[in-house]
Parts: sequence; structure tokens; C-alpha cells
Amino acid sequence: MFQYFDELCHMGNRRLLFLLAVLAVNYLLFQSILVPYGSGNASWSSAPENYELLHDKVSFLSLHSTPKYFTIWNPLAGNASEFSNSSGFIAMLGKVHIPIFGKNDSLELESVGFNKSFAAVLAKDSKVGFSVKQFLETKRDISTISQLVENKNMDSRDTSQGTTSSANLTSLEISPQKNDFFSSDNSAAASTPRKKMKCDMPPKSRTLIQEMNHILLRRRVSSRAMRPRWSTKLDLEVLAARLEIEHAPIVTYDKELYAPLFRNLSMFKRSYELMERILKVYIYKDGNKPIFHQPILKGLYASEGWFMKLMEENKHFVVKDPAKAHLFYMPFSSRMLEYSLYVRNSHNRTNLRRYLKDYTDKISAKYHYFNRTGGADHFLVACHDWAPYETRHHMEYCIKALCNADVTQGFKIGRDVSLPETYVRSARNPQRDLGGRPPHQRPILAFYAGNMHGYLRPILLKHWKDRDPDMKIFGPLPPGVASKMSYIQHMKNSKYCICPKGYEVNSPRVVEAIFYECVPVIISDNFVPPFFEVLNWDAFSVILAEKDIPNLKHILLSVPKEKYLKLQLGVRRVQKHFFWHAKPLKYDLFHMTLHSVWHNRVFQIKVRR
Repeated sequence: MFQYFDELCHMGNRRLLFLLAVLAVNYLLFQSILVPYGSGNASWSSAPENYELLHDKVSFLSLHSTPKYFTIWNPLAGNASEFSNSSGFIAMLGKVHIPIFGKNDSLELESVGFNKSFAAVLAKDSKVGFSVKQFLETKRDISTISQLVENKNMDSRDTSQGTTSSANLTSLEISPQKNDFFSSDNSAAASTPRKKMKCDMPPKSRTLIQEMNHILLRRRVSSRAMRPRWSTKLDLEVLAARLEIEHAPIVTYDKELYAPLFRNLSMFKRSYELMERILKVYIYKDGNKPIFHQPILKGLYASEGWFMKLMEENKHFVVKDPAKAHLFYMPFSSRMLEYSLYVRNSHNRTNLRRYLKDYTDKISAKYHYFNRTGGADHFLVACHDWAPYETRHHMEYCIKALCNADVTQGFKIGRDVSLPETYVRSARNPQRDLGGRPPHQRPILAFYAGNMHGYLRPILLKHWKDRDPDMKIFGPLPPGVASKMSYIQHMKNSKYCICPKGYEVNSPRVVEAIFYECVPVIISDNFVPPFFEVLNWDAFSVILAEKDIPNLKHILLSVPKEKYLKLQLGVRRVQKHFFWHAKPLKYDLFHMTLHSVWHNRVFQIKVRR
């Protein structure tokens, strides 16, 4: 009996060991197939060596505490029926490594086209509660993960776009749409076009140049500035200056100024004289480099850098005592803000706006000047496309000198200043390659070359590329010095230079055309031309509505020769107002920018009586 009992024990041990082995195998299989939620639930040593880590590519990482991750090891295989729960979704994604945060994002998932039931499961599952914004803004198209895709760099509008292979998952794009494999129906997975961005679509509303003129006149009569909590003698000085400008002595000729260039030469001249005589500016010392007090003097966004440099070096306008200042300058660089804080390809700029809000809160708590007027006597100068978004709300009443002067993005005609976008190729010599051929030696009627950014430029090429020998309309030129010189020579040999909008309403071609004495043809609805409050753009440019592109040649040929010669003369005479100088000169771009800030403050000021 003892022998029989011993055999039973050995048999039980073998069964127990076998059962434990089966459990271990199943556990390992389970761990290898499903997802290790969080760093503490599975061993990372079992992960393949080539998994993709997106830690430095996602903007949420700059806004939140240490994130959790989930990793998916299964290949891209499966069908729509697998997505009845989050595990099916994870199984389908394949080898991707994605940060996860929070939960309860089902509404946000539904708003971008996810199936309602799937969205609820995915968002409410505390283990798979990754941020929906995070998932969408990394822009990775699962359906095309094995293909080459375009990697659009949001840092620049006018640089060529690159492509990448499927091995580099950080450059792939996601665009979940309705009726794709995220739906609960049993149809096979199918790729769909990614959702168009706002800059790739025509605006919902359009404000043309004629309406802008009417808005400016209305704003002159009725100010929208915030009334100060209390008035000072400096406010009364500015108010007195307004009366002098409105009753300026008539000037019909000035040896330094070309009268046709200005809306009202008499008012401009008197306003400029008063600016030189009484204006005082205080520059906040708060803020650390590189975002503050570090100007960029080359490239597409050089305008904000040159103004910052020259303003901070100025001894005529700048005062050390803020109690003596009529205006307050916040010296930050929107380009350095983007360079320092934006997480590339994240499509999320919330942290940039929050950074400027924190700065505004700091100076308003430290000084009483911002709070007195709500920022109405404060100004900023920013050339990056994102500046309207970054300065929204917390700097709403400030005077904003912006390159992206778009009325649909909050630009206020009569208060804000349209800043010329100047592409500076040499910081030592910003006026390099200036000039062009005389009018009778310009054989090309119209010229354009550039990247196909936005929705408008492809329309221009559709109608005019290779259609007419008089219309030299091209796409992007090949990179290199020869192409750059060809671009400049085309401008110098053209009567009209076409300046269509790109991703945003502004374009450096407007100033380039003026530099090369080519009449700019601005095609950009909702764009407020530079120094709109004082300059008469009809004297040196042609401004067309976007709908006029099909009739472009007819419109240009209908301009009489005498008028064209006047336009071309206007271009030559307006040049000096668009030049940067290491030591500012009277009426140059530095002084024109500062004057427009001063001029708009004069006509928007309110006092408490």
C-alpha cells in the first residue's frame, strides 16, 4: 500500500509540474501577444531591439509629468471584426511605441470619426487611456505604414518637403476617418485620405482690400482699445499728439518722401515728427534667452530679430524708467519660441502659448503698467506664422506687429501693424543684390516660382504653368546657387512679380519684388499689406482677389503703360521704407515699424475723465 501511495504522489507531482509548465507557457504567450501596460507590468528586456520610441517627438511630454507607454508587437494583420475592444485595436496596430496619459477622451475620439462604441471602450479603459490629441497629432497613418510618405516640416513654409521610409515611424502620418477600419462594421480595412489642414483649404470668409479701407476709417472714428483704470499725463500727451496729427499743416511736396506712396502725406509727416520728438519706450528686462533678448538676423523671420536688436540698442526712444514711457515693448522672438519649445511634427502649440501667458502673468504681477490698460499701451513684434495663436487672449489688447496679418486670425486693422516679411540672406549686408532692369528692358510680363504650399499656388500653376510664354509661372526651382540667381534674375527681368499666399496670407515675395524693382501682384484674400495705416499700396502694387487668377494675364495687360511706369516708379521710391540698416536711418524699416505702432496707439488711445 505504501508503494502504491508513493506512486500516486509521484504521478501528482508530474501532473502539477505539467500544469505549472502549461500556465507558464500561456503566461509568456499572453505577455508576448498583448500589451505590457506601463513600465512595471512586463519586462522591457523582452522587447525587440528596433522598437520605435517617440519620447522626443510628442508635445504632450513637454506638458505633463513622466508618461507611461504601451508597445505593440503584433504585425499589421487583422480585420475590422478584431476591433470590438481595445485589445483588438492594439493587436492591429503593429510594432509602435506610443505615450499614454489619462482617459475619458471618448467625445474627442468620436469627433474625429472613431466609432462611438469603440471610442468609449478605448477611452474609458484605464489601461489604454492614452491621449487622443496625442494619437492624432503625431499624424501616423496606420493604413500606409509600409509605404513611403511625405513628412511635412511645420517649421518652415518655403523649404522643400522630405520623404522617409516605413522604417522611420516617427515621420508617418495618422488620419483616422469615418468608415475605415476603426468602424464597428465588418468591412475590410481601407486607407482614406488624411483630413486637410486649415492652411490647405480656402477661408470661409474673405475680406478684400476695399473692405479693409472701410474698416480702417471706422476704427479711426471708434477706438476698440480698453479704457485705462486711471489716466496719466503721458496719456494726455498722446491725446494731444492726435489732435496735432488730425490738424497737420498741408504738405504737397517733400524732398525725402514721395507723396503718392502715402494715404495722407501731411498726417504721416506730422505723426513721424511727433514720434521723434516725444515718444518714449520701456523695454521689459524680464525673460531669459534664447526666447527673449536674442534676435535672429537672417532667414525668413529676420524682421522680428532686426527690430529687437535695433530697439534694444536705441538710446533716443528707450527709457530706463517705465513711469516715463508711452509704450512698453515685450522683446520675445516667436521664431526662437518655436525653435526652443515646439516638438517637431507634434502639431501641438499649446505649450508655446502657455509660455507667453506665463510671461504676461509675470510682468502684470510684477509691474502695474500692463494691468492699467489691459496691455493697450504694450506692443510686440513677431514674424512667425504661429504668433497670432500664441498671443491670443492674454495679449489680446496689445498692439501686435505681425507678419501673418490675417483678419481671419484676429488681426485688428487700425490697432495691429502688418510687419513686412523680409528674407535676409546676409546679416552684414541686408541690401545685397538690390535693383533691377529699367521698365523697357523687362521682357517678362509676370513671374512666379516657389513651393506648392497651401491651396492657392496649385491653382495658379494649374491655370498658367507652361500655358503662355509671357507668363513665367513655375513650381519649386531645383536647390542650389544657380537656381537662386535664376530666381533673382527672373524678378529683375519681369514687369510684375506674382506674390500668392502660401500656408498663410503673407509672403516674403512682396518685399523681394520691391527690392528687385518688380511691381508686386499680391494675391491673398484677408491679407493686410504692410504699414496699411499709412501707405497707399495702389501707388506701387496690384492687389487682386484670389478668384481673379484665371484672368491674371488679361488684368495685367489691361494696365496702361503710363500707369505701369508710375507703379514701377513707386516701387523704386518705396524701397527705402523696407530696408534694415545696422544703424537705423530716417524713414527706414525700423522707424516705419515703430511709427506704425506709435500711430495706431495715437488713434486708439482712450482716457478716463
